[in-house]
Amino acid sequence: MSMTLFEMTSARRGSLRRVSGPAALRRAARERGGEQARHVPTLARELLELLNPQPGQCAIDCTFGDGGHARLVAERLGPSGTLVAIDRDPVAEEGFARLEREVPCAVRFIRAGYAEALELLARERLRADLAYFDLGMSWMQVDARERGFSYSYDAPLDMRMDPDQPLSARELVAEWDERRLARTLRDLGEERRAAAIARAIVRRRSRAPIATTLELVEAINSAVPAPARFGGGHPAKRSFQALRIAVNDELGQLDRALPRAWGLLRPGGSLAAISFHSLEDRRVKRFIAEQVRGCICPPELPVCACGREPRARSLSRRAIVPSAAEVARNPRSSSARLRAVRKLEDSQAEAS
Repeated sequence: MSMTLFEMTSARRGSLRRVSGPAALRRAARERGGEQARHVPTLARELLELLNPQPGQCAIDCTFGDGGHARLVAERLGPSGTLVAIDRDPVAEEGFARLEREVPCAVRFIRAGYAEALELLARERLRADLAYFDLGMSWMQVDARERGFSYSYDAPLDMRMDPDQPLSARELVAEWDERRLARTLRDLGEERRAAAIARAIVRRRSRAPIATTLELVEAINSAVPAPARFGGGHPAKRSFQALRIAVNDELGQLDRALPRAWGLLRPGGSLAAISFHSLEDRRVKRFIAEQVRGCICPPELPVCACGREPRARSLSRRAIVPSAAEVARNPRSSSARLRAVRKLEDSQAEAS
Protein backbone atom coordinates (compact mmCIF):
# COMPACT_ATOMS: atom_id res chain seq x y z
CA MET A 1 0.00 0.00 0.00
CA SER A 2 1.45 3.35 -1.01
CA MET A 3 0.26 5.34 2.00
CA THR A 4 -0.05 4.86 5.71
CA LEU A 5 -3.54 4.33 7.02
CA PHE A 6 -4.47 6.30 10.10
CA GLU A 7 -7.47 5.03 11.96
CA MET A 8 -9.74 6.38 14.59
CA THR A 9 -12.13 3.82 15.94
CA SER A 10 -14.81 4.25 18.56
CA ALA A 11 -17.96 2.55 19.71
CA ARG A 12 -20.80 5.02 20.27
CA ARG A 13 -19.20 7.19 22.92
CA GLY A 14 -15.76 5.57 23.16
CA SER A 15 -12.65 7.72 23.26
CA LEU A 16 -10.89 8.69 20.04
CA ARG A 17 -7.23 8.26 19.28
CA ARG A 18 -6.38 11.60 17.71
CA VAL A 19 -4.28 11.47 14.57
CA SER A 20 -1.69 14.15 13.99
CA GLY A 21 -2.03 16.30 10.88
CA PRO A 22 -1.26 19.78 9.60
CA ALA A 23 -2.29 21.99 12.50
CA ALA A 24 -2.42 25.03 10.25
CA LEU A 25 -5.33 23.57 8.29
CA ARG A 26 -7.27 22.92 11.45
CA ARG A 27 -6.66 26.43 12.75
CA ALA A 28 -7.71 27.91 9.43
CA ALA A 29 -10.95 25.91 9.46
CA ARG A 30 -11.77 27.22 12.91
CA GLU A 31 -10.92 30.80 11.93
CA ARG A 32 -13.33 30.55 8.99
CA GLY A 33 -16.04 29.53 11.41
CA GLY A 34 -16.14 26.05 9.89
CA GLU A 35 -17.37 24.69 13.20
CA GLN A 36 -20.59 26.64 13.07
CA ALA A 37 -22.85 26.32 10.03
CA ARG A 38 -22.98 22.86 8.56
CA HIS A 39 -23.07 22.40 4.81
CA VAL A 40 -26.34 21.06 3.45
CA PRO A 41 -25.32 17.97 1.46
CA THR A 42 -26.26 17.63 -2.20
CA LEU A 43 -29.14 15.30 -3.12
CA ALA A 44 -29.48 14.27 0.53
CA ARG A 45 -33.18 13.42 0.42
CA GLU A 46 -32.80 11.45 -2.79
CA LEU A 47 -29.79 9.52 -1.45
CA LEU A 48 -31.69 8.55 1.71
CA GLU A 49 -34.71 7.43 -0.29
CA LEU A 50 -32.61 5.16 -2.51
CA LEU A 51 -30.41 3.68 0.21
CA ASN A 52 -33.18 3.52 2.83
CA PRO A 53 -30.88 3.03 5.86
CA GLN A 54 -32.43 0.89 8.60
CA PRO A 55 -31.72 0.54 12.34
CA GLY A 56 -28.93 -1.89 13.05
CA GLN A 57 -27.34 -1.74 9.60
CA CYS A 58 -23.70 -1.06 8.74
CA ALA A 59 -23.01 1.86 6.39
CA ILE A 60 -19.78 3.05 4.76
CA ASP A 61 -19.43 6.74 3.92
CA CYS A 62 -16.52 6.59 1.48
CA THR A 63 -16.12 10.38 1.22
CA PHE A 64 -16.93 11.85 4.63
CA GLY A 65 -16.06 15.48 3.85
CA ASP A 66 -17.87 17.67 6.36
CA GLY A 67 -20.22 14.84 7.30
CA GLY A 68 -23.51 16.10 5.89
CA HIS A 69 -24.64 12.81 4.39
CA ALA A 70 -23.04 10.80 7.21
CA ARG A 71 -25.04 12.60 9.87
CA LEU A 72 -28.35 11.89 8.13
CA VAL A 73 -27.47 8.23 7.58
CA ALA A 74 -26.19 7.78 11.16
CA GLU A 75 -29.44 9.11 12.61
CA ARG A 76 -31.33 6.37 10.78
CA LEU A 77 -28.95 3.59 11.81
CA GLY A 78 -29.81 4.06 15.48
CA PRO A 79 -27.96 2.76 18.55
CA SER A 80 -27.53 -0.74 17.10
CA GLY A 81 -26.10 0.46 13.78
CA THR A 82 -22.55 1.23 12.64
CA LEU A 83 -21.15 3.96 10.41
CA VAL A 84 -17.65 3.73 8.95
CA ALA A 85 -16.42 7.09 7.65
CA ILE A 86 -13.48 7.50 5.26
CA ASP A 87 -11.55 10.60 4.24
CA ARG A 88 -7.93 11.53 3.62
CA ASP A 89 -8.34 15.15 4.70
CA PRO A 90 -7.29 15.97 8.30
CA VAL A 91 -9.94 18.68 8.50
CA ALA A 92 -12.60 16.05 7.80
CA GLU A 93 -11.14 14.07 10.68
CA GLU A 94 -11.90 16.94 13.05
CA GLY A 95 -15.45 17.11 11.72
CA PHE A 96 -15.85 13.41 12.45
CA ALA A 97 -14.83 13.97 16.07
CA ARG A 98 -17.75 16.38 16.44
CA LEU A 99 -20.19 14.06 14.69
CA GLU A 100 -19.16 11.14 16.89
CA ARG A 101 -20.40 12.98 19.98
CA GLU A 102 -23.77 13.72 18.43
CA VAL A 103 -25.01 10.59 16.62
CA PRO A 104 -26.56 7.51 18.22
CA CYS A 105 -24.75 4.75 16.29
CA ALA A 106 -21.30 3.22 16.62
CA VAL A 107 -18.82 5.12 14.49
CA ARG A 108 -15.35 4.62 13.08
CA PHE A 109 -13.08 6.88 11.06
CA ILE A 110 -10.31 5.84 8.68
CA ARG A 111 -8.04 8.58 7.40
CA ALA A 112 -6.96 7.37 3.97
CA GLY A 113 -7.91 7.44 0.33
CA TYR A 114 -11.14 5.52 -0.08
CA ALA A 115 -9.59 2.86 -2.31
CA GLU A 116 -6.98 2.02 0.35
CA ALA A 117 -9.51 2.21 3.19
CA LEU A 118 -11.92 -0.15 1.42
CA GLU A 119 -9.06 -2.58 0.85
CA LEU A 120 -8.36 -2.47 4.59
CA LEU A 121 -12.02 -3.19 5.38
CA ALA A 122 -12.00 -6.11 2.94
CA ARG A 123 -9.00 -7.61 4.72
CA GLU A 124 -10.93 -7.26 7.97
CA ARG A 125 -13.85 -9.10 6.33
CA LEU A 126 -16.29 -6.31 7.14
CA ARG A 127 -19.73 -6.67 5.56
CA ALA A 128 -21.89 -3.62 4.95
CA ASP A 129 -25.51 -2.99 4.03
CA LEU A 130 -24.85 0.23 2.15
CA ALA A 131 -21.95 2.26 0.83
CA TYR A 132 -21.95 5.63 -0.89
CA PHE A 133 -19.63 8.19 -2.48
CA ASP A 134 -19.97 11.97 -2.76
CA LEU A 135 -17.22 12.50 -5.31
CA GLY A 136 -14.89 15.36 -6.12
CA MET A 137 -14.06 18.18 -3.73
CA SER A 138 -16.01 18.91 -0.61
CA TRP A 139 -17.15 22.50 -0.29
CA MET A 140 -15.03 22.92 2.84
CA GLN A 141 -12.01 22.36 0.57
CA VAL A 142 -13.24 24.74 -2.11
CA ASP A 143 -13.90 27.48 0.43
CA ALA A 144 -10.57 27.01 2.23
CA ARG A 145 -8.50 29.59 0.37
CA GLU A 146 -5.23 28.37 1.83
CA ARG A 147 -5.73 24.94 0.20
CA GLY A 148 -5.29 26.34 -3.30
CA PHE A 149 -8.22 24.50 -4.91
CA SER A 150 -10.03 27.55 -6.24
CA TYR A 151 -9.23 29.86 -9.12
CA SER A 152 -11.32 32.55 -7.40
CA TYR A 153 -8.78 33.30 -4.64
CA ASP A 154 -5.06 34.03 -4.68
CA ALA A 155 -3.43 31.33 -2.58
CA PRO A 156 -0.46 28.95 -2.58
CA LEU A 157 -0.83 26.48 -5.44
CA ASP A 158 -1.52 23.19 -3.65
CA MET A 159 -4.77 21.24 -4.34
CA ARG A 160 -3.85 18.24 -2.15
CA MET A 161 -6.75 16.53 -0.42
CA ASP A 162 -4.17 14.81 1.78
CA PRO A 163 -1.64 17.50 2.75
CA ASP A 164 0.82 14.78 3.79
CA GLN A 165 1.27 13.48 0.25
CA PRO A 166 4.34 14.74 -1.61
CA LEU A 167 2.81 15.75 -4.97
CA SER A 168 1.06 19.11 -5.06
CA ALA A 169 -0.20 21.19 -7.98
CA ARG A 170 2.86 23.42 -7.65
CA GLU A 171 5.22 20.46 -8.24
CA LEU A 172 3.08 19.17 -11.08
CA VAL A 173 3.02 22.53 -12.87
CA ALA A 174 6.75 22.99 -12.31
CA GLU A 175 7.98 19.54 -13.31
CA TRP A 176 5.69 17.94 -15.90
CA ASP A 177 6.70 18.49 -19.51
CA GLU A 178 4.49 20.30 -21.98
CA ARG A 179 3.13 17.16 -23.63
CA ARG A 180 2.16 15.57 -20.31
CA LEU A 181 0.53 18.79 -19.12
CA ALA A 182 -1.47 19.06 -22.35
CA ARG A 183 -2.62 15.45 -22.11
CA THR A 184 -3.69 15.97 -18.49
CA LEU A 185 -5.66 19.12 -19.29
CA ARG A 186 -7.33 17.43 -22.25
CA ASP A 187 -8.11 14.06 -20.65
CA LEU A 188 -8.97 15.15 -17.11
CA GLY A 189 -10.38 18.61 -17.75
CA GLU A 190 -11.84 18.09 -21.23
CA GLU A 191 -10.12 21.37 -22.07
CA ARG A 192 -10.13 21.99 -25.81
CA ARG A 193 -7.33 24.57 -25.55
CA ALA A 194 -5.13 22.12 -23.64
CA ALA A 195 -2.11 22.39 -25.94
CA ALA A 196 -2.10 26.20 -25.89
CA ILE A 197 -2.54 26.34 -22.11
CA ALA A 198 0.24 23.81 -21.51
CA ARG A 199 2.51 25.85 -23.77
CA ALA A 200 1.64 29.02 -21.85
CA ILE A 201 2.38 27.34 -18.51
CA VAL A 202 5.79 26.15 -19.69
CA ARG A 203 6.59 29.59 -21.11
CA ARG A 204 5.54 31.31 -17.87
CA ARG A 205 7.49 28.95 -15.57
CA SER A 206 10.64 29.44 -17.64
CA ARG A 207 10.65 33.05 -16.40
CA ALA A 208 9.68 32.37 -12.78
CA PRO A 209 8.09 29.55 -10.77
CA ILE A 210 4.29 29.40 -10.76
CA ALA A 211 3.67 29.35 -7.02
CA THR A 212 0.15 30.70 -6.55
CA THR A 213 -3.31 30.14 -7.98
CA LEU A 214 -3.38 33.69 -9.37
CA GLU A 215 -0.12 33.13 -11.26
CA LEU A 216 -1.55 29.94 -12.74
CA VAL A 217 -4.78 31.72 -13.72
CA GLU A 218 -2.73 34.43 -15.44
CA ALA A 219 -0.82 31.81 -17.42
CA ILE A 220 -4.06 30.11 -18.46
CA ASN A 221 -5.72 33.40 -19.42
CA SER A 222 -2.78 34.26 -21.65
CA ALA A 223 -3.62 31.21 -23.79
CA VAL A 224 -7.36 31.92 -24.04
CA PRO A 225 -8.60 34.42 -26.65
CA ALA A 226 -10.19 37.47 -25.06
CA PRO A 227 -13.75 36.79 -26.37
CA ALA A 228 -13.67 33.28 -24.88
CA ARG A 229 -12.83 34.61 -21.41
CA PHE A 230 -16.28 36.10 -21.03
CA GLY A 231 -18.49 33.16 -21.92
CA GLY A 232 -18.91 29.58 -20.77
CA GLY A 233 -17.60 30.04 -17.26
CA HIS A 234 -14.19 30.92 -15.88
CA PRO A 235 -11.41 30.16 -18.40
CA ALA A 236 -9.38 28.36 -15.70
CA LYS A 237 -12.21 26.10 -14.53
CA ARG A 238 -11.35 23.04 -16.61
CA SER A 239 -7.61 23.36 -16.09
CA PHE A 240 -7.99 23.57 -12.32
CA GLN A 241 -10.27 20.52 -12.41
CA ALA A 242 -7.71 18.56 -14.42
CA LEU A 243 -4.79 19.45 -12.17
CA ARG A 244 -6.76 18.65 -9.01
CA ILE A 245 -7.81 15.25 -10.38
CA ALA A 246 -4.21 14.48 -11.36
CA VAL A 247 -2.72 15.59 -8.03
CA ASN A 248 -5.15 13.43 -6.05
CA ASP A 249 -5.44 10.50 -8.49
CA GLU A 250 -9.21 10.87 -8.21
CA LEU A 251 -10.17 8.71 -11.17
CA GLY A 252 -7.69 6.00 -10.27
CA GLN A 253 -9.07 6.01 -6.73
CA LEU A 254 -12.61 5.68 -8.07
CA ASP A 255 -11.75 2.86 -10.48
CA ARG A 256 -10.22 0.87 -7.63
CA ALA A 257 -12.84 1.79 -5.04
CA LEU A 258 -16.08 0.89 -6.82
CA PRO A 259 -15.40 -2.87 -7.06
CA ARG A 260 -13.99 -2.89 -3.53
CA ALA A 261 -17.09 -1.22 -2.11
CA TRP A 262 -19.26 -3.63 -4.08
CA GLY A 263 -17.38 -6.59 -2.68
CA LEU A 264 -18.06 -5.43 0.89
CA LEU A 265 -21.84 -5.36 0.42
CA ARG A 266 -24.03 -8.14 1.70
CA PRO A 267 -26.64 -9.55 -0.70
CA GLY A 268 -29.41 -6.95 -0.76
CA GLY A 269 -26.93 -4.16 0.01
CA SER A 270 -26.94 -0.87 -1.89
CA LEU A 271 -24.21 1.21 -3.51
CA ALA A 272 -24.68 4.86 -4.51
CA ALA A 273 -22.49 7.59 -5.96
CA ILE A 274 -22.99 11.32 -6.48
CA SER A 275 -20.74 12.69 -9.22
CA PHE A 276 -20.17 16.24 -10.39
CA HIS A 277 -18.57 15.87 -13.80
CA SER A 278 -18.80 13.49 -16.71
CA LEU A 279 -15.49 11.71 -16.08
CA GLU A 280 -16.75 10.48 -12.72
CA ASP A 281 -20.30 9.83 -13.87
CA ARG A 282 -19.22 7.71 -16.84
CA ARG A 283 -17.20 5.46 -14.56
CA VAL A 284 -20.07 5.03 -12.12
CA LYS A 285 -22.54 4.42 -14.93
CA ARG A 286 -20.26 1.83 -16.56
CA PHE A 287 -19.69 0.01 -13.27
CA ILE A 288 -23.40 -0.15 -12.50
CA ALA A 289 -24.20 -1.35 -16.02
CA GLU A 290 -21.69 -4.17 -15.59
CA GLN A 291 -23.42 -5.35 -12.41
CA VAL A 292 -26.92 -5.08 -13.85
CA ARG A 293 -26.06 -6.77 -17.13
CA GLY A 294 -27.14 -10.36 -17.65
CA CYS A 295 -26.55 -12.44 -20.77
CA ILE A 296 -23.58 -11.37 -22.90
CA CYS A 297 -24.13 -13.85 -25.74
CA PRO A 298 -24.21 -12.57 -29.33
CA PRO A 299 -27.78 -11.54 -30.22
CA GLU A 300 -27.94 -14.07 -33.06
CA LEU A 301 -27.78 -17.03 -30.64
CA PRO A 302 -31.27 -18.47 -30.09
CA VAL A 303 -30.58 -19.38 -26.44
CA CYS A 304 -28.16 -18.13 -23.82
CA ALA A 305 -24.91 -20.04 -23.71
CA CYS A 306 -22.92 -17.84 -21.33
CA GLY A 307 -25.04 -18.45 -18.23
CA ARG A 308 -24.33 -14.98 -16.90
CA GLU A 309 -26.97 -13.64 -14.54
CA PRO A 310 -27.46 -10.04 -13.38
CA ARG A 311 -25.75 -9.34 -10.08
CA ALA A 312 -27.76 -6.23 -9.27
CA ARG A 313 -30.70 -4.08 -10.17
CA SER A 314 -30.55 -0.34 -10.71
CA LEU A 315 -32.47 1.76 -8.21
CA SER A 316 -33.40 4.44 -10.74
CA ARG A 317 -34.03 4.39 -14.49
CA ARG A 318 -31.55 7.19 -15.06
CA ALA A 319 -29.30 9.49 -13.08
CA ILE A 320 -31.12 11.59 -10.49
CA VAL A 321 -30.41 15.32 -10.61
CA PRO A 322 -31.11 18.07 -8.07
CA SER A 323 -34.49 19.74 -8.10
CA ALA A 324 -34.83 23.33 -9.27
CA ALA A 325 -35.39 24.34 -5.65
CA GLU A 326 -32.14 22.70 -4.53
CA VAL A 327 -30.17 24.34 -7.33
CA ALA A 328 -31.68 27.70 -6.37
CA ARG A 329 -30.55 27.17 -2.76
CA ASN A 330 -27.18 25.73 -3.74
CA PRO A 331 -26.03 26.58 -7.29
CA ARG A 332 -22.97 24.38 -6.82
CA SER A 333 -25.25 21.33 -6.91
CA SER A 334 -26.37 21.97 -10.48
CA SER A 335 -24.00 19.43 -12.07
CA ALA A 336 -24.65 16.63 -9.54
CA ARG A 337 -25.76 13.18 -10.74
CA LEU A 338 -26.85 10.39 -8.40
CA ARG A 339 -26.82 6.73 -9.41
CA ALA A 340 -27.53 3.73 -7.19
CA VAL A 341 -27.70 -0.05 -7.47
CA ARG A 342 -28.76 -2.90 -5.19
CA LYS A 343 -26.97 -6.25 -5.01
CA LEU A 344 -29.36 -9.10 -5.71
CA GLU A 345 -30.18 -11.33 -2.77
CA ASP A 346 -28.82 -14.44 -4.46
CA SER A 347 -25.70 -12.75 -5.80
CA GLN A 348 -22.53 -14.51 -4.81
CA ALA A 349 -20.28 -12.22 -6.86
CA GLU A 350 -17.40 -10.67 -4.99
CA ALA A 351 -15.12 -7.95 -6.32
CA SER A 352 -11.56 -8.86 -6.96
